[in-house]
Amino acid sequence: MTKPFCLQSSLESNSNPMAFLGNFRVDPKDKFIRFFSSQLQRVAESNYWTTIGTGRISAFDVITSPTMSIQNYLERIVRNASCSPACFVVAYIYLDRFSKHQRPPFPINSFNLHRLLLTSILVAAKFMDGIHCSNGYYARIGGINSTKFMNVLEQHFLFGINFRLNITINDFYSYVGLLHREMLIESPPLTHAPMVLQARKHKCSCSEDKSAQKKQKLTV
Repeated sequence: MTKPFCLQSSLESNSNPMAFLGNFRVDPKDKFIRFFSSQLQRVAESNYWTTIGTGRISAFDVITSPTMSIQNYLERIVRNASCSPACFVVAYIYLDRFSKHQRPPFPINSFNLHRLLLTSILVAAKFMDGIHCSNGYYARIGGINSTKFMNVLEQHFLFGINFRLNITINDFYSYVGLLHREMLIESPPLTHAPMVLQARKHKCSCSEDKSAQKKQKLTV
């Protein structure tokens, strides 16, 4: 029986918490991406009608919903951003903080989900990973029209979470546990050998041109 989430090392009492989170592994990769994107999509769809007529527009909102599905968008980020697996859980925590911190409440929907997801992963990677891709690179892989606007999104997001970037081990595990339970409910455990999503070698600077050439047309 394969566990949806696999921690490859145990936490010692004197361990550095951030170093420990750096050893976090997601198992298996493809199933997690499908599940994670479906969770986000479900949230966006459930909030659709709550935003009609509110008149509230932010830098994250687009006029029409992006044609690329959130699963394909997340796969694109995973494939190109080379961030550590823990970043995706941390990004999920940041999205929750962002939504709860807004006054009046800021519903995550299909008009802002893509930009929010991209920005939350960017912020998580900067906080979690020793090496991370530039804002310009994230703009290119995420379909943002300029580095300047990516900077604006990052700034809005940081203010949106009140600069609450620190993640405790308890915070991390509570969200992992939540995702774990939801993942088990959504589909039965796999029986084949696990595939571990490990942090890839960072190659942002040397692969930017290739990524720009290969990327499909995308604007969010």
